[in-house]
Amino acid sequence: MSAPNSTTRPVKCVVWDLDDTLWHGVAVEGDTPDIPQPDPRVLALIAELERRGIVNSVASRNDPSMLDELLGHPSLKDLFVAPQVSWQPKSRSIRDIASRLNIGLDAVAFVDDSPFERAEVAHVLPEVLVLAPAEVPAALDTPRFVPSATAESAGRAQMYREEERRRAAESNYEGSRADFLRSCDMRLTIRQAAEADLPRVAELSERTNQLNSTGHVYTLDELRGKLADERWLLPVAALEDRFGKYGLIGAAIVDRQPPWPQDSWLLEHIMLSCRVEGRGIPAALLRWIMGEAKDAGMRGLKAVYRVSERNLPVRLLFRQMGFQTVGGHGLVTVTRDLTGPL
Repeated sequence: MSAPNSTTRPVKCVVWDLDDTLWHGVAVEGDTPDIPQPDPRVLALIAELERRGIVNSVASRNDPSMLDELLGHPSLKDLFVAPQVSWQPKSRSIRDIASRLNIGLDAVAFVDDSPFERAEVAHVLPEVLVLAPAEVPAALDTPRFVPSATAESAGRAQMYREEERRRAAESNYEGSRADFLRSCDMRLTIRQAAEADLPRVAELSERTNQLNSTGHVYTLDELRGKLADERWLLPVAALEDRFGKYGLIGAAIVDRQPPWPQDSWLLEHIMLSCRVEGRGIPAALLRWIMGEAKDAGMRGLKAVYRVSERNLPVRLLFRQMGFQTVGGHGLVTVTRDLTGPL
């Protein structure tokens, strides 16, 4: 492949060039723009990616005013999230797309027929997987493009489209962000996990980065073992609002019988999708766990997190919720007194 990188993280978004990539030929500007027909083989690859829970976007060096014309073909309707059409470098467009989707650059693949454009992106953004169009079919057979088995991932493109509608609604909202969030009619459900939830919990442990306390990737067998043992509490969180359903967006793993005097539980792991940042959901899940521990007669809740460059939001979450650091370096232990107000 054109610019292999060392990461093994799953690809979450494929960014496509247009001219001589999505279609054969070059789109021509003018009073009546001449836009080539999309290549059916590329459309089939895009459909397969979406089936696997991988979203598609566009980075095209073209007149920004042509966005609607370039993507106006009926077969392209609703295929792409956060498309970028501008004269800026492709690397800048890819950064903008990753930022809009709130994903890491190492979760992005870029497809372009131009060796120059591929080299520019590979040089500026070495985390991005860079591919020539002819390399895409073989790439789909590699582990980074393995299909997801969960309903949330299969519907990820639709969820991102709903998020675009949220962004548009917020940009036109005249009140405060807090007022806007209240207007969204968010409904959060937290409950003990069921067997059917475990594939999604395993996927969250693998795919989440910023809101992932330890980075441990749980296997289905590990999760099944914990679910079957009353020692463990496995809460999951699902969210919906007036724009649509986010699906199962968070989970935690709580040891109710840790190896110390039985006056506190251990939060072994907490993980939430980056799509819910800024909505107060991480704090709500953590407060729910604290309430469950307090109702069970616990005087405290301990938690661990692994220090990394990416999981600063988790560290800030514990601080926001009143946890105090007990010790540790790579793996840090924090504790929260539950005898007072939560």
